[in-house]
Amino acid sequence: MSSSSHVIERAEATFDDENLIANAGLALAGVLVLRLGLERLINDTVKLTGRVGGALPGRKLLTLVHTLMVGGTHIAHADLLRAGATTDVLPHRVMASSTIGTFLRAFTFGHLRQLDVVLGEALRRAWAMGAGPGDEVVVFDIDSTITEVHGYQKQGASFGYTKVRGYHPLLATRADTGEVVHARQRKGAANTGRGAKRFVEELIARVRRAGATGKIIVRADAGFWANKTILTLERLGVGYTIAVHSGHKAIRTVIATIDEDAWVDIVYPDSGRAQVADVDYKGRRLVVRRTRILGRQAQLFDTWRHHAFLTDQTGDVVEVDAFHRAHATVELAIKDLKAGAGAVHMPSGHFCANGAWLAAAVLAHNLFRWLHLLGGIGDRNRLVVARTILARLLAIPARLVRPAGRPTLRMPARWPWATTFTTALDSLRALPTAPL
Repeated sequence: MSSSSHVIERAEATFDDENLIANAGLALAGVLVLRLGLERLINDTVKLTGRVGGALPGRKLLTLVHTLMVGGTHIAHADLLRAGATTDVLPHRVMASSTIGTFLRAFTFGHLRQLDVVLGEALRRAWAMGAGPGDEVVVFDIDSTITEVHGYQKQGASFGYTKVRGYHPLLATRADTGEVVHARQRKGAANTGRGAKRFVEELIARVRRAGATGKIIVRADAGFWANKTILTLERLGVGYTIAVHSGHKAIRTVIATIDEDAWVDIVYPDSGRAQVADVDYKGRRLVVRRTRILGRQAQLFDTWRHHAFLTDQTGDVVEVDAFHRAHATVELAIKDLKAGAGAVHMPSGHFCANGAWLAAAVLAHNLFRWLHLLGGIGDRNRLVVARTILARLLAIPARLVRPAGRPTLRMPARWPWATTFTTALDSLRALPTAPL
């Protein structure tokens, strides 16, 4: 038996060190929260006065946000932040999990709208610090997703097209960074495109206020195909690529008019073939991609399958098609929101409480993105998922000591990402504090 095995067999476990911190990297998030002035912003905007659990919403919401950032998925996980000296690396008082539950149940729809204002202002402040697109072209992807619930006493939850019981929120993500720039909680039975027009109007107004002064392009799948949505985008001067239902009678008729010589081959796996072409549809450009399987499997699918989208984008049809297909990356941002920021399920039985949980998850998700963009963590042009930041920079064990009265986090020797951590901490501390 090795000496290490001998230690494992005989070592005792005690939980009595008041100076230990399990997730000392929360200091990074804490500095960013201070620079953004989030606690004051939440207290000034979310008015839950007079409702049970509604006092001082800033510290309660941020307790939940930081819980989600360290992997929490349930309200009870808020107690992770009360262990050891964890509270000393956070810029706010940490509240008990029972208090967080009462706080979430205090929300009404009006309070959710106030919380939405918080998310928009936090976005503006982060972009003003250097995370924004400025006058560059920026692309936003709109999609919906299912946030699962467990149990039957869940207000507003139901089975949707995925046969999963849950809610069906709308999400808008920034294509190059993965930020969730807008979110709207909806009932589980909501149609994919329900509320899309209003959602788009709010999205464009929000990102313009936040500092996106350049060209904006919105991408969406066929669930959002509606003439009123396209007219709204055109009225707002926003570019778009929106998929259509290729099985629609009018669309099939137009596709059939495309001359065979107009189709252009594009790169596709060796087992199949793909071509693209464009055609006019009611005064708008309709780009069509058709695919078919080659080889022995072609006997099963011997006809072309069509995928089409409407767009106002000009240029080479192959490039426009590739641009639209990149909309699929929205799924990566949504997956990160769920797996990395706690939106994998909704824990409360109250619809508005779950709406507040979704907003907290969005804020946690965006804090990860801003840590990456403002803290200089890795390549700015390459997405870093939340779980990676958690494992490398947040979930660092440490002991809080005070030699000569100076607070010091004693972290493990030979930590692989020690330089990344200290560089990010210095970068975040150098940021200006948002005006209150």
